[in-house]
Amino acid sequence: MHKNLIEDSKQIARLLDNVVVEANRFLAGLDTLPAGAVLPKKHDPVYLSAEGLGANQTLEYFKKRYVAWMSGSAGPRYYGLVTGGVTPAALAGDWLVSVYDQNNVGADESIAPQIELETLGLLRELFGLPEQYEGSFVTGATMSNFVGLALGRQWIGTQMGVNFAEKGIWGIEPIRIFSGTPHSSVYKALSMLGMGRKAITIVPCLPEREAVDVSILEEYLKKQNNIPCIVVANAGTVNTVDFDDLNAIAELRTRYKFWMHVDAAFGGFASCSPQYRTFVQGLEFADSITIDAHKWLNVPYDAAMQFTCHQALQAEVFQNAAEYLDQEISSTNYVHLTPENSRRLRAIPSWFTLMAYGRQGYAEIVERNCRLAQWLGTQINDSDMFELLSPVRLNGICFTFATEKEKITIEGVRKYLKKLQEDGDVFLTPTIYKSVPAIRVSITNWRTTQEDVEIAWRAIQQGINVQR
Repeated sequence: MHKNLIEDSKQIARLLDNVVVEANRFLAGLDTLPAGAVLPKKHDPVYLSAEGLGANQTLEYFKKRYVAWMSGSAGPRYYGLVTGGVTPAALAGDWLVSVYDQNNVGADESIAPQIELETLGLLRELFGLPEQYEGSFVTGATMSNFVGLALGRQWIGTQMGVNFAEKGIWGIEPIRIFSGTPHSSVYKALSMLGMGRKAITIVPCLPEREAVDVSILEEYLKKQNNIPCIVVANAGTVNTVDFDDLNAIAELRTRYKFWMHVDAAFGGFASCSPQYRTFVQGLEFADSITIDAHKWLNVPYDAAMQFTCHQALQAEVFQNAAEYLDQEISSTNYVHLTPENSRRLRAIPSWFTLMAYGRQGYAEIVERNCRLAQWLGTQINDSDMFELLSPVRLNGICFTFATEKEKITIEGVRKYLKKLQEDGDVFLTPTIYKSVPAIRVSITNWRTTQEDVEIAWRAIQQGINVQR
C-alpha cells in the first residue's frame, strides 16, 4: 500500500478534525463573505506530483490556493439563480453521505434504497401529494425535467401502440410540447431526448403575466385533432415566480390527450405554507412533477426529486438489463428508475433536514423569505431609481432601472451587477423580461433576515451610480 495511504489511514481522526476546523471557520464568517467572489485574473496551473502530498498537507495547500475566492453563495445575501443554503441538519446528513458511501442502486445489500423511499414519502407529505405518487432523487431540476419528459415521450408511444424505449422515435411525426414560459432546462432535456428544442410551441400568456392563457392553450390542443402531446405547466417561473392555473390545465384532459408535466422546481414549496398553498392547487393531478431540493429545501447541491404516478412507464424507459443486476422492478430498485446506475445516497441530507425542522420549520422559512421579498419589492417599487416589472408573488423580484425602456441595455445591467458583485454585499443575476433587460432577486436561503435585505437594499441603491 502506498505510504501516504498508510499514514492517512492512521491519521484519519486528525484529518477530519482539521476539516471541522476549516468548516467552522468558513461558516463563522459566512455573513461577512462577499456574496459573489471576484476571481483572480490569473491562477498558476497545478501539477500532479509523483509522491503526492498526503491528505493533511493537501488540505493546507487547497486552503492556500482556493479558499480566499470562495463566495458566500451559501449565505443570506446571495439572491442569484434560485439558490438556498444548507441547513445545519442537511450539512450533517451530507457529510454522512460520503462517510457511509452507499451506492444506491437498489440492491438488498444495504438499507440505502429504503432511506430514499422514506425520504420521498416525507416529501410527498410536505407537498400534499397523494400516495400513488412515487419518485426518485436525481441531480437537479434539469435531470428531473428530463425524467418527466422522458415519461411523457413513453406515454405518447403507448397511445400510438409503439414502445419508444425499445424502438426509438424514428419515422414518427414530431412530438408537440406546449408551454407558456418553459424553463431553459426543458429545452435542454428535449434536446437530449431526441424530441428537439424546436418541439416546443410557446403558448401566449395572460396579459402582463408569465402564466399561460388556458383558453388559448385549449385552442392549440383542439388543433392536435386527438394526437397525443405534452403540456409543460409552470409552478413558479424563474423571472417573476408566476404560476399556471394547474386545475384548469388538468381539467382540459377530460377533452384532450396530453401528458401534464409540472415544473415546480422551487414554486412547489408554496405548498408548505397555508398562506401560499393556493398557488399550487392542482399539482396533485400532474402526470410528472419536478422538485429541486437544493433550492428551497436548503440542502447541498446534487439533490432534486421527480414524482410520477406512472412508475411502470419509468421502468420501461430506464430499465437496466445487465445480468448481474436484480431485474425485479420495484419502488426501491432505482437502477431501473433513473438515468444513473451508480449514484450516491443523496437522499440523506433531505431526510435529516425534514426530520429536524418538520412541517412548521419549512412553513416558517418559506413565509419569512416571501415576507422579505415583499419588503424589498416595496422599496424598489417606491424608489425613483428603479421600476418593478411584476408583482412580488412569492420569493422572487424582477425589476429594472427607472428610465425609458429603450435606453436600458443588457450590457448596462451586467455592468451594474458586476459593481454589486465587487462590493460584495449582495449578488443578483440579470435577465430579460418581456424584451426589457432586467434584474432578478430570489430570496431562498434559510439564513436570510430583515437585516440582510436592508443591507442588500442599501447596496442596490449605492450601485446605481455606476454608468449605465
